Amino acid sequence: AVALYRDGSKGSQPLNSQSDTAKKEAAAGEAPVTVQAAEGVKALAWGERHTLPRRRMGFTLEATVAGHKLFMRTGEYDDKQLGEIFIDMYKEGASYRSLMNAFAQAVSVGLSYGVPLEKFVKMYTFTRFEPYGVTDHPNVRTCTSILDFMFRILGMEYLGMNDLVHVQPASIDVRSDGTTHDGQLPAPQTAAVTALPEPAKSAAPVKAVPHDAMDEQLAELMGDAPVCDVCGHLTVRNGTCYRCLNCGNSMGCS
Repeated sequence: AVALYRDGSKGSQPLNSQSDTAKKEAAAGEAPVTVQAAEGVKALAWGERHTLPRRRMGFTLEATVAGHKLFMRTGEYDDKQLGEIFIDMYKEGASYRSLMNAFAQAVSVGLSYGVPLEKFVKMYTFTRFEPYGVTDHPNVRTCTSILDFMFRILGMEYLGMNDLVHVQPASIDVRSDGTTHDGQLPAPQTAAVTALPEPAKSAAPVKAVPHDAMDEQLAELMGDAPVCDVCGHLTVRNGTCYRCLNCGNSMGCS
């Protein structure tokens, strides 16, 4: 028996024919999909890669995390935006080094395809695994992992996210060409203006704060908090560190 079907007459059919011309016309009629790249980088089409120049600038950071030395290197586009990262460690064994190198390469590929650096910073800060602890960096004094330390530094250097560091940067890092790390000219220094005291106003009545407000705030600060190494009580986040409300111990911060 021979069964004949008209194309598209049934919901499911054993054969489907379409000419190459129709496929090309359908592909040409589709609108190009674009993604918004990082600030300062042109918008990229879906699947388009923004390649780095062969000779690029950046910085190399030597640091120590809980006695483990590491080197972090960055590569930048011509507009001073971050384009790639490298992580070098030598005391953790070949497997650990290979995983860190593969992770840095994956982040670099994501940056080259337009993934904003802020997404990586928010995703990997406060991740916890060994080695972690006290560092010798002047701004980030303690960290919960190598990734936490690395993305705190990148957030401070390239995004100005100083809320992730323990010690605020004392001065702006000005390059030899007169620009800062984000490619902008440093703001001119102006003299401080002393504000005149305002006349005293009548004290407004203080509203009573319910007791559960403190509980709600503590619940938000205990999402990734470790236990206290002195009394074993669960700590709460205190700025960029952790503090025990039971015995007052501070986890790495003074």
